[in-house]
Amino acid sequence: MNDTIIDIKSLHKTYYTEGHGLEVLKGIDLSIHRGEIASIVGESGSGKSTLLNLIGGLDRPTSGSILMNEKNIDTMSEDELSLFRNRHVGFIFQFHHLLPDFTALENIMLPYLVNRFNKKDAREKAMSLLKQINLEARADHRPNQLSGGEQQRIAIARGLINDPDIIFADEPTGNLDEKTSNEIQSLLWDLREKHNLTILLVTHNLTIANQADRIVRLAYGRVDEISSSKSRG
Repeated sequence: MNDTIIDIKSLHKTYYTEGHGLEVLKGIDLSIHRGEIASIVGESGSGKSTLLNLIGGLDRPTSGSILMNEKNIDTMSEDELSLFRNRHVGFIFQFHHLLPDFTALENIMLPYLVNRFNKKDAREKAMSLLKQINLEARADHRPNQLSGGEQQRIAIARGLINDPDIIFADEPTGNLDEKTSNEIQSLLWDLREKHNLTILLVTHNLTIANQADRIVRLAYGRVDEISSSKSRG
């Protein structure tokens, strides 16, 4: 099997407002290896979240190519891309985006039910994930009855319900205190092993970034440096 799960070539992204262009990404070349955790770091405005959104198929590049599992996602139709995301990709954001009127269990089930209408299977998978994140006792709680860390754990479980190949995490600990951030980081690392995941993580938290297999540093819309855990000692 090809060791590369994501292969990015000459990726550019320009946003246009009132006829004026802002070039955010200026020719990114990057490969992500299957099974690794790679963190993306850089100053605000360096293009981290833009890069993650493009790779995750939430936005379209101005030019360049993105291959995931050897499929060119930037040439897919919206319907093809939506189906691909649902089956192969999990997303975790800084703000968990849990639906307030649904229980923890129901929030986890939702992505599974989008293209599969088997509630029994969805419930069983969601309960299994709740056990893995040690929140089965919170299954019937709504988001406003959960702590910030618990809500983020539910969001992580929701991202795993469709057995994705890769998790895209955009500042998943940005809203949490240090202790809870460390717990979320440990959970993600453990889940990587249990589910054979690849994780691409955008973070300002250098303590967490340094635990990754590789750090990709962006500056002014370009890859400034890539370092591995081995080179860091």
